[in-house]
Amino acid sequence: MGWDPGYLAAFVLIVAFLLETIGVHMILPMLANYGALRENYRGDLIPVAGGITFPITILLCYILVQLSDGYTGNSFNLYLLAVMGMALLGLVDDMLGQRDSLGFRGHFGRLFKKGELTTGALKALGGGIIAVYVSLFYSRSLGEFLVNVLVIALFTNCMNLFDLRPGRCIKAFALFFLPMLAYSDSYFILFIPIAGAVLAYFPYDVKARVMMGDTGSNVLGVTLGIMAVYGLELPTRLMLLVGLILLHIFTERYSLSKIIDNNRFLRWLDRLGRGDGSTG
Repeated sequence: MGWDPGYLAAFVLIVAFLLETIGVHMILPMLANYGALRENYRGDLIPVAGGITFPITILLCYILVQLSDGYTGNSFNLYLLAVMGMALLGLVDDMLGQRDSLGFRGHFGRLFKKGELTTGALKALGGGIIAVYVSLFYSRSLGEFLVNVLVIALFTNCMNLFDLRPGRCIKAFALFFLPMLAYSDSYFILFIPIAGAVLAYFPYDVKARVMMGDTGSNVLGVTLGIMAVYGLELPTRLMLLVGLILLHIFTERYSLSKIIDNNRFLRWLDRLGRGDGSTG
């Protein structure tokens, strides 16, 4: 007999939190010992690609859900495929990527002008393919298909744009995630594992003990994109798409960090939780 959905969600949330806590404790020493380190904005060398724990936690929780309640279907499988694929593309960028070619123009400029494929361009192309595949299953027209592809792809990159300071990406993720979770209906349980994982991971991220890297921000971004495709009506997705396009145009020209630092409330919110005296 199946569990009550509310009890199952609470149970999965707790399990995801515990699994992620264990995963972070195991992964951080491994990343440091094998030299997966990068300078953060303060010049400190810390482990990178800590977000590799997210897809592992999600997969383990899905196994638990499958065993306990028999949940199956395309929604679970497509989301898991997207998470695994985007985490892999992010991991390649974290391990091999150079920081001297940033933004769409930088990566695709190299590709089209010099014939040089950067890890960032590979990530964008691979992410686009994943967005196309997922959208094929949840689009009733060509127009809706194009909207879905762009929402998933741009949401994925959007979280990369925020992952420049400790805790910023997760805070931005939460601002989108919580409202959309309310509209997820039958897909609610699908996104509970990432919620538990993020809750457990956040203290390490905001205290600058680890960078989630593109490995983690890709998972958060594709989660938001798929939440929008699964749960929001097409007009709402269109408005969201316009906002995402404008954000990307804006960040190609202006520094998001400078905008945040020049606004008192955004600066306070951005620095909240760091515990380094920078919240004022």
